[in-house]
Amino acid sequence: MHAWITTCGSAWSRGEERRRVGETARMEEEETEVEPYSLEEVQRLLLEVNKRRNSARWMLALALGLRQGETLGLRWADVDLDNEHLKLPRNRLRPRYEHGCTEASPCGRKPGYCPDRVQVRRETKNAKSRAGRRAVPLPGPLVAMLRSHAEEQARERKAAGNLWVESDYVFTKPLGGPLSPNTDYHDWKRLLEDARVRGGRLHDARHTATTVLMLLGVPDRVIDQIMGWEPGTSARMRARYLHVPDAMLKDVARKIASVIWGTPETPTVDKNQDNEN
Repeated sequence: MHAWITTCGSAWSRGEERRRVGETARMEEEETEVEPYSLEEVQRLLLEVNKRRNSARWMLALALGLRQGETLGLRWADVDLDNEHLKLPRNRLRPRYEHGCTEASPCGRKPGYCPDRVQVRRETKNAKSRAGRRAVPLPGPLVAMLRSHAEEQARERKAAGNLWVESDYVFTKPLGGPLSPNTDYHDWKRLLEDARVRGGRLHDARHTATTVLMLLGVPDRVIDQIMGWEPGTSARMRARYLHVPDAMLKDVARKIASVIWGTPETPTVDKNQDNEN
């Protein structure tokens, strides 16, 4: 009994240690300062995006701040190009697999790499809140990108013939079927590298979109709806996601100087300095 209690106590201590480490890591991640992409960087990404398959996928993130799960879970039935908006009723989930091989003949790999793997998690789930289940307006250029994307997907479907996996997803693999979130993440990293833009998380695109909406003077209530933030948490989320660019801070500093000190008519001269040429 004493040995059992000792074993349980050690396991509990290890569990507490992992929990504290996990909480510390999450706190550090939350406290990490995020620098959204500048408009110049977004434009460089746009130039590179236009060369790629599923190009509209990335602009939904950079222009409207859609989360990865929301974008990958998007179906054509959710998109209304004529009225220039889309609905976000669901999220694409990361796949979870179990081994499909037998114990008598194990593959020796992790479940996700098992040749006979079996997916045990559903593809999507409904958005958790009313704020998450929202309608988002589409800018004109993004409508044009989605129309072009639909035409390209139709050509891919025709070329694939019987190999095409029908799914109605807006963004698919080359032979149809939903995109893998892991593949999508690595595609994002390659996009940043090819566009020669500094590295960053895919979620940083969401921070960028929120900051652009602020710079455009979009009302807070509209930003909350586009981002899918609950009314009770929207102020906290805006504080976390909105980033004031250095140029705006410098402009504020100039305005303060003008109000308090007035606009100088001549450059300030240091009397203790020899100003003769």
